[in-house]
Amino acid sequence: MSTIGRHVTKLSGYAPALPTPFNQDGNLDADAFAEFCSRQVDEGASALVVADTMGEAPTLTPAEHVRLIHIAREVSNGRVPVIAGCGSNSTEHAVDLTQEAEDAGADAVLLVVPYYNKPTQAGLIAHFREIAQSTALPVFLHDEPSRTVCGLADATVARLAELPQIIGLKDATGDVTRPCHLRPLVGAEFRLMTGDDATALGYLAQGGDGCISVTSNMAPGLCRNVFLAYRQGQIARAQRLAVQAGRLTSALLCEATPAPLKYALSTLGWMSPDVRLPMVPPGEAVRRQLDAVIAQSSVEYAASMIGRRLCFGHRPRAA
Repeated sequence: MSTIGRHVTKLSGYAPALPTPFNQDGNLDADAFAEFCSRQVDEGASALVVADTMGEAPTLTPAEHVRLIHIAREVSNGRVPVIAGCGSNSTEHAVDLTQEAEDAGADAVLLVVPYYNKPTQAGLIAHFREIAQSTALPVFLHDEPSRTVCGLADATVARLAELPQIIGLKDATGDVTRPCHLRPLVGAEFRLMTGDDATALGYLAQGGDGCISVTSNMAPGLCRNVFLAYRQGQIARAQRLAVQAGRLTSALLCEATPAPLKYALSTLGWMSPDVRLPMVPPGEAVRRQLDAVIAQSSVEYAASMIGRRLCFGHRPRAA
């Protein structure tokens, strides 16, 4: 049985960190989000990650947060798990978000390290334990010190992994060797998912389970094939595909996400490029760079996938 699509406790492969589309009035575009979720599931996403950093979580209202989970849950219809971003630098607020996500039908929650207030490692343990005890849902930790300043020490991850509800880590440190350090501490069942597309293949090779991904929003089939080629021992093919994905990744991360990603998706007709302040759309130079990389990626992937459905170049289905 393929690891793609298994229950969240066996999560592996590429799971897109979904952007949140807005309409011209600045409100949530529910239709565009539902269509985008459907495309991702059809193309082999292993989970739908909703209302995380890529979804502009700090700018979402509580009602929007719940609505996104409901939409993803309805589209998924049990085919892949829905993981809801519920992190906050207020433990009480994170508990509220987590309980709302559970009521809305999420399969798991993703909890980022508290930002700005710089807790100690003991504070982080207390924070995540408090949230885990407030819900029946499985919990993924999210370590991204470039955004939060404070990071999770390996020993802290190991302590938290002793709690049965804490089942995995989104590791956005960019340290490709981290699975080697963590795996002996957390055990074989603990899900180690990189949050860094640029080093995803190396992370897999060091014992990671997959990637919570920016790039798979644009090229879900390409990213899925990188993972499957690696798992099937086709290392040379995985490396070739990873080079293609890497060029796209570099362009999508040339400015703070999700602005470049949403612009790129807008060129394919998949959603509006609009972001909420304090994010702003990318400038002309970045747009030109993205246009060029998207065009090149379309040609490369088409050449490698003759006879199969492409990730690039098809418009959304009619509503």
